[in-house]
Amino acid sequence: MKVYLDYSATTPVDPQVYKAMRPYFSQIFGNPASLHSYGQAARVAVDQARQKVADFLGAQPQEIIFTSGATESDNLAIMGVIAGFKANNPQLKPHIIISSIEHDAVRQPGRQLEQLGVEVSWLPVNSQGIVEVNSLEKLIKPNTILVSVIYVNSETGARQPLREIGSLLEKINKTREAPGQQAGAHSTKRLPHIYFHTDATQAINYFNCQVDYLHCDLLSFSGHKIYGPKGIGVLYVRSRTPLQPIQLGGHQENNRRSGTLNVPGIVGLAKALELVAKQQEEEVRRIGDLRQHLVDGIMRNIPDVVLNTELSQASPSHAHISIMRAEGESVLLALDLAGIAVSTGSACASSSLEASSTLLAMGISPEVSHYSLRFTLGRWTTLAEIDYVLEQLPPIVERLRHLSANLTI
Repeated sequence: MKVYLDYSATTPVDPQVYKAMRPYFSQIFGNPASLHSYGQAARVAVDQARQKVADFLGAQPQEIIFTSGATESDNLAIMGVIAGFKANNPQLKPHIIISSIEHDAVRQPGRQLEQLGVEVSWLPVNSQGIVEVNSLEKLIKPNTILVSVIYVNSETGARQPLREIGSLLEKINKTREAPGQQAGAHSTKRLPHIYFHTDATQAINYFNCQVDYLHCDLLSFSGHKIYGPKGIGVLYVRSRTPLQPIQLGGHQENNRRSGTLNVPGIVGLAKALELVAKQQEEEVRRIGDLRQHLVDGIMRNIPDVVLNTELSQASPSHAHISIMRAEGESVLLALDLAGIAVSTGSACASSSLEASSTLLAMGISPEVSHYSLRFTLGRWTTLAEIDYVLEQLPPIVERLRHLSANLTI
């Protein structure tokens, strides 16, 4: 039996998505920037898809930017807002707050901005991998202009209190808009607005991502995590958010992102969102039940297993565990030989031998982090597949523990 339990890394394209995309490869193939009929037919498809994405997010079509994926969207959000702010406020050194469990697509731009002189605070998490709103509030400074907190961590599945964070920032911004409230009693200078960004890539399938519900100003996600194609992503940018392009060479997307639009990808992403909206409620229940069955079986049949984020605090698709005395990569490879695909962490960092930055931020030691495994379930996961995993995993762990014990003698 072949079992795929790495849906957090990527998802197969839904057949309905593939069907919707096909005409735009060879029939309606024009460049949507062209004025002739070929181009305008493609433009109609892009406009319709943009409206569908906007409707899903509760946004306006002009607030949607199509990108090559969530990595580009995250970079554009972080770097673009900083560039836009500095263009209008050249004398003020900006301060941004980034959670300590971000995907590298947010973390690395933050590190680069630090090297360029931007003040960056790294928001800690608790032992479950969840940020605490009061900790965020304590980090806010007069020059804070941006907060970025991932919606669902890709590794542990920990769901962050996005709505509470957004509500806090909305309240603070109302105070900052009043002249003299925090910049001195006699000052007429207003403190800068704090913009709120979230990477919602792992949340789209399972949680409310309406931007007004979350009170966010920028939201990123990609197509290939929602049963759409690779190479396409979205950045939502609320109107009046200062954003400068970081990729030059054209005037696409209202001069915010250069490059010929990926029409088949855009159509496919919009269709994928349409299917998510129809299936979300049922999928949350079904996948959550399968995940519970998986975790219960592991805990019952394998001793010394730690659940790194409680299931009630995580996405219904995720189960992140540490199997003590069984190195995660060895378990992964043994499972792969049995036809089962899982992960030891974020697919974007899976080739690194370094301990997971997310697990370290949670207070998990480097040694224990190397025992970790991530199971992520999805649209085509079945009970028979979960039972097969529960049949194969215990003897694999027993064998690896035995080998490890013999090597240490």
